[in-house]
Amino acid sequence: MKSSMTKSSHRDMIINYARFHVTKKINDKHMKKYIVLLSAVLALSSCNDDFLDRYPQTSVAPEEFFKSEEDLELYVNGLLTMAGPGSYQADQSSDNMATTGAIEIKNVMTGSPSSQTLTGGWNWGTLRNINYFLDNYEKAVASDEAIAHYVGLARYYRAMFYFGMVKRYSDVPWYEKTLDPSDQEQLYKARDSREMVMTKVIEDLDFAVSNVRESVPSGTPSLSAVKAFYSRLALYEGTYRKYHSELGLEGSATEYLQKARDMAGDIMSSGMFSIYSTGNPTSDYSKLFTSQDLMGNSEVILVNPYDANKDRSGDMNYTVFGDYEQSPSRDLVMTYLMKDGSSFTSIDEYQRLSFVEEFQNRDPRLMQTIAYPGWVRQPNDIPYIQSLNKNFTGYHQLKGYQNTTDNIENASADFPVYRYAEVLLNYAEAKVELNELTEGDLDMTVNVLRERAGMPGLSMADANMSPDPFLVAKYPNVGGSNLGVLLEIRRERRVELAVEGYRYDDMMRWEAGKLFESIPQGMYFAGLGKYDLTGDGIADVILISKDSSIPVGDEKEKNSLGVTLVYYKAGTIDENVDVFLENGENGGMMVTETKARTFEFPKYYYRPIPIQQVTLNPNLEQIFGWN
Repeated sequence: MKSSMTKSSHRDMIINYARFHVTKKINDKHMKKYIVLLSAVLALSSCNDDFLDRYPQTSVAPEEFFKSEEDLELYVNGLLTMAGPGSYQADQSSDNMATTGAIEIKNVMTGSPSSQTLTGGWNWGTLRNINYFLDNYEKAVASDEAIAHYVGLARYYRAMFYFGMVKRYSDVPWYEKTLDPSDQEQLYKARDSREMVMTKVIEDLDFAVSNVRESVPSGTPSLSAVKAFYSRLALYEGTYRKYHSELGLEGSATEYLQKARDMAGDIMSSGMFSIYSTGNPTSDYSKLFTSQDLMGNSEVILVNPYDANKDRSGDMNYTVFGDYEQSPSRDLVMTYLMKDGSSFTSIDEYQRLSFVEEFQNRDPRLMQTIAYPGWVRQPNDIPYIQSLNKNFTGYHQLKGYQNTTDNIENASADFPVYRYAEVLLNYAEAKVELNELTEGDLDMTVNVLRERAGMPGLSMADANMSPDPFLVAKYPNVGGSNLGVLLEIRRERRVELAVEGYRYDDMMRWEAGKLFESIPQGMYFAGLGKYDLTGDGIADVILISKDSSIPVGDEKEKNSLGVTLVYYKAGTIDENVDVFLENGENGGMMVTETKARTFEFPKYYYRPIPIQQVTLNPNLEQIFGWN
């Protein structure tokens, strides 16, 4: 078993953190001590990760490591775990994105998955490092308040670790002490129940909420950050238990939903955060994902800071824009409302609207998430024309893309780890799932987000009177008198948090696995011929028959502006062409792949423990049909 972080990546994380947050505070007098401590942490992180160190190799002496508050700070800073720009790729695992990547959920549905083929994820090195701290912090001489703060952060990180394990495996062994290699009972214990593990996780978070400071160095978790994560976790677990009957835990769903509501409500009532807005709905939203400095942004509860000049590079331009590996799906595009608040999918023949047409009069967040007709890509001064031979859907992702040719600027955009927008959505969803939602709740949450986007507010009565059939079809396992508003809250969540890495978890907790079976599609073309992709009414590209030859040089046709048309051969996915269409030369939506997907319930909501680990410990029995 290998750690989720390689030795080198863990070392880099600690060194980079130290450079960015710690060493600037260290004078020459203390430098030697900090070098020694860093070396100790690195030694700890480099030991064998096989089942929580079945045969430990670390030689770090706790009596030499834990002496002061500074020591506690340095160690806990080495445990720092935050999402980064890679999250802009995470929706590849959902219906928001088509991908050519070897994504696990896609491989599971199209292959023959087993514990022999799914071998990732069973990584315990991070937990070992956390528990080592919790076993030894009492040796330090520091105030009770300081000790409690750092212990709270360590327990927050442990809750985060176990949340990831429970999401993947459900029942997992719970360890709250560093394992002794002679303790055979612990080394070879069976899984603990999901119910027991999550109870322990909640205990960790309750401790963190009671002890973590609100005032902390920038780029490190504060009390509000802990509460934001608590709200996220509790909403996940509450809805998961509500919709997943295979667990038999429906009776405890309410408890978790109440915790989600209360944690989100605490942040809201604190008055410390607000939705970022300058009154410009066409750009305010996008600035959250392109800013070089989010430290003072009113919406950002926790920021992961990047600065290429300080060896903290967050360059994702080569991936997120959508050349080859990933591209947004048309289903995501269709989810966005019209500018007047009506559903795009209520338009007659909406499936046959062109790229230019489907961007007209839409929620402004659509054009701040996906490249739109007329968008200009630097360093050019003319509208960008979609690269249909590099992108299987035709859509290009803008969120997380830095539209600049400056490499330093490109790599230095901060990443918002926890946004106040998510907190508002957590609160609204928890309230509706608890049957507590009021119009006033919507005005404090969903409608604040819609106001920033320049969109009409959501009416509870109107939504419940006429639930959107497009959404009803997606989530057949929900109902009741608040069906319409629940679905609209889910829509808002998908739109507001699009391509930030939330969608996969949302689909899993809502028991919406059947949505994974739908192969993502791209933009619509009526058939062969000329098409305008920039929105000026003048053709930019031409689709020709697979049997035709693409002209060379001056033989290519020019449009009325004197610009040479971009030629593509169009046909089916099994033909030697550039653009794959449903009906080949007769048109349809762009096709991304054809291999059928099957989502098995409940099996595919979970993953097997890798076979080598079950071989080492036969007490780790597989569940939900895995072998």
